[in-house]
Amino acid sequence: MEKLQADKEIVKKILWIQSSLRNLCTNKLTQIIISIMITNIEKPYAVGIDIGGTNTVFGIVDARGTIIDVDSIKTQAYAKVEDYADAVCAGLLPLIEKNGGKGKIKGIGIGAPNGNYYTGTIEFAPNLPWKGVIIPLAEMFEKRLGIPTALTNDANAAAVGEMTYGAARGMKNFIVITLGTGVGSGIVINGQVVYGHDGFAGELGHVIIRRDGRLCGCGRKGCLETYCSATGVARTAREFLAARTDNSLLRNIPAEEIASKDVFDAAVRGDKLAQEIFRFTGNILGEALADAIAFSSPEAIILFGGLAKAGDYIMKPIYESMEANILTIFKGKTKLLVSELKDSDAAVLGASALGWELKDFEE
Repeated sequence: MEKLQADKEIVKKILWIQSSLRNLCTNKLTQIIISIMITNIEKPYAVGIDIGGTNTVFGIVDARGTIIDVDSIKTQAYAKVEDYADAVCAGLLPLIEKNGGKGKIKGIGIGAPNGNYYTGTIEFAPNLPWKGVIIPLAEMFEKRLGIPTALTNDANAAAVGEMTYGAARGMKNFIVITLGTGVGSGIVINGQVVYGHDGFAGELGHVIIRRDGRLCGCGRKGCLETYCSATGVARTAREFLAARTDNSLLRNIPAEEIASKDVFDAAVRGDKLAQEIFRFTGNILGEALADAIAFSSPEAIILFGGLAKAGDYIMKPIYESMEANILTIFKGKTKLLVSELKDSDAAVLGASALGWELKDFEE
């Protein structure tokens, strides 16, 4: 009986220390680290779910950022979101049970297009099967699995992932730019992801970089992603080939089939036109990053995605353009980095990082 009472007192003290630490530490990164330290014995795993237009990938992740188990389903195979949620849970539950059951999971994080962190909803995502609706996806997973769940857009998830596991460890002010089919951004200021008043802040891909420029999928003209995404690079290649007569390896590929990787492969082989396409792209992105630095003064800008792997062909013109267009007071202060997370792991890791922040339902 005395031992039981002593154990209760120890538990009370631990809970008091835990509460005190969380109250004292307002920095988001510090809170995440403390949460991981406190819970990684009893609940050593988080779940990350990355929802893409083609595939949904989900995995179990430990506190060091190691993906323990992973699986996937086809996103487009489910016309009803309820069936989709059932399918993800059906694939995820065996992984959870294999690794100790639900009691070992701290939380679930979801990265999704048009994800709203405040409401846990996906709102009017054009590339998902359930268009034109607001989907309470975090709530749907909580009801099915009984595990706390948070949701945000994929670029914000990437920013939390870099802060927890990657190139932004120890940083409080940085921007992650995702260069894929579109251009996304996750902005962190003073250790906090910037969500704005409605949960949708940080859409740098839809900042207009060229007035009356290229038509964007959002309906506006001249958005950054129409020039600096992977599809934007392919679009530039087609425009250059149509307007010019230069010899180029890219002329051996049907114009509508050209992809950004084809431009990179040609650039590596010394193709001058392909190299100029990268300079054109890098110059525009550098201009946009100079403007982003003016409003947030980040320690670093971290590029993620296939384009970022193009090395000096893209990184050198980005940096030169950024420095040429930046306010004098910011010159030389912001590092331009490439993500340290593996392409195959980054989306799940970024989403899982949200899971460490969540409180148990009973707290």
